[in-house]
Amino acid sequence: MLEPLQNLSPVQLRHLIRKGEYTGDTSGLAAGYTQANLVILPKDLAYDFLLFTQRNPKPCPVLEVSDAGSKKLTEMATDVDIANDFPKYRIYRHGQLAEEVTSIDDYWREDLVSFIIGCSFSFESELLAAGMEVRNITEGVNVPMYDTNIPLKSAGEFHGNMVVSMRPIPEDQVVEAVKVTNSMPKVHGAPIQIGNPEHIGISDINQPDYGDAVTIKDGEIPVFWPCGVTPQNVIMQTKPDFVITHAPGHMLVTDIKNTALKYM
Repeated sequence: MLEPLQNLSPVQLRHLIRKGEYTGDTSGLAAGYTQANLVILPKDLAYDFLLFTQRNPKPCPVLEVSDAGSKKLTEMATDVDIANDFPKYRIYRHGQLAEEVTSIDDYWREDLVSFIIGCSFSFESELLAAGMEVRNITEGVNVPMYDTNIPLKSAGEFHGNMVVSMRPIPEDQVVEAVKVTNSMPKVHGAPIQIGNPEHIGISDINQPDYGDAVTIKDGEIPVFWPCGVTPQNVIMQTKPDFVITHAPGHMLVTDIKNTALKYM
């Protein structure tokens, strides 16, 4: 099923997801188009969260913020339904994961504000275009993601540590991988760590906290990028009453080309 999905336009893919006909991860789909993470929270928490994202732009690069109560976007996509166009959502209550669902219509409230946040899936197509393999796409799994000991700058009640995603890169391609991703700060930019997972608090690279483990071959170096799952870690630390996020790896595919985000 993956190959035909790769050839769909963003709006075709969103319609498929909206109807509940695709609920898998979105890595490698609608190649060349920006993908995005999601955080939805009540309006009374929105300012502090916006401040938190501004203080931590690498793991939390905001692409768009919705009007309160609106399921629509105006910048990243036009034919979009925030409550149904992510393949899977997570409902958090008091910092605990309560449910994972494919639609949040039943949870919608008029005071909810949606934050659309850049995703590292967006730079994967640029790595591929530069001649690099992206192992999670090759192996048909979700990208491995890890909690770290990298502290974030607090804002209001929001605090915690960074989450990172990992892709194995051949040693002779690491410099190019850094250059390619550094040109895209709106989707996390350059790596945060190269080759030393223990230094950022990862004890077992074969046991990711989110997503799936991938093969690391001889001559390859694990490269770690800031990850848009970071807000979920922050939510579990700060324990707000009610927050909705995407499920890790299950993103919104927008109408914006990845190349449009370069050097922004």
